[in-house]
Amino acid sequence: MEGVPVSEDRIEREVVIAAPLERVWSLVAEPGFWVAEPASASGTVAREGDSMVARNAQYGDFPVRVEQVQPPTYLAYRWASAFAGQELREDNSTLVEFTLTPEGDKTRLRVVESGFAALAGSEDLRVQAVTGNTKGWLEVLDALKARAE
Repeated sequence: MEGVPVSEDRIEREVVIAAPLERVWSLVAEPGFWVAEPASASGTVAREGDSMVARNAQYGDFPVRVEQVQPPTYLAYRWASAFAGQELREDNSTLVEFTLTPEGDKTRLRVVESGFAALAGSEDLRVQAVTGNTKGWLEVLDALKARAE
């Protein structure tokens, strides 16, 4: 992997969930839901400017900041996925955007994570962050779909 340039600065994934918009919104509006242990994120609601730590026994503690909230269709968070345990900074964090679109009685959820090219550290670290998070989002969206449906 060493010396391989980050060909993508962003990860884009989407899933159609057989649940109403409000139900999906209530799940993605829990800051750090994608990495936090379910019990620690449950019941929290995103408010612009709020910061929290998403605790995960397997992967560590990740700072998360709520950047923008436009209920019930758009949420943006910033998190330091490649830098567990560190304070959140521009050069150690990526932007995660969730867009929800109603489709009849279902909801299309789109996630875009961007900013990998600007991460501090080696090219190898950036490649690992993109690769790991690409796989991670597939798992997160599957779990969210199961939870919502």
